[in-house]
Amino acid sequence: MLDDRDRKILDLLQANAEMAVTDIAEAVALSASACSRRITRLREEGYFARSVAMLDRKKLNLPTTVFVIVRTGKHEASWLEQFHAAVSTIPEIVEVHRLTGNFDYILKLVLPNVEHYDVIYRQLVGRVELFDMSAYISMETVKLSTGVPTNYV
Repeated sequence: MLDDRDRKILDLLQANAEMAVTDIAEAVALSASACSRRITRLREEGYFARSVAMLDRKKLNLPTTVFVIVRTGKHEASWLEQFHAAVSTIPEIVEVHRLTGNFDYILKLVLPNVEHYDVIYRQLVGRVELFDMSAYISMETVKLSTGVPTNYV
């Protein structure tokens, strides 16, 4: 079970994984060594899936976000394997979620421009049979967070 200090440590590290232990310790009113031990315990208990660097998409010439809604008429294991393999090999597809309701999947793409969507479209339909695909261009990112709430444990 997590206590309030553990949650605060996780929140701080979600916001900045490079935050110094001394700064975290000060924020949660612990000594640096006690804070370091807590961070080690939280890692060992599996609360950290991984630590990554969040890159600046504009500097990488990837300012465009496109969401693609996919419907398929196939649901057998071989098609699912083929679909999973196809989306995992296209780096511009950064998220894929299987859905309930009228659509089967939603894909999030990061692209240099809207026209590049056609390149990704052709790659995907060349690798797997799809019933329908609809693309939606993001006009503005209203909220972007990599952190998750820590108050459910």
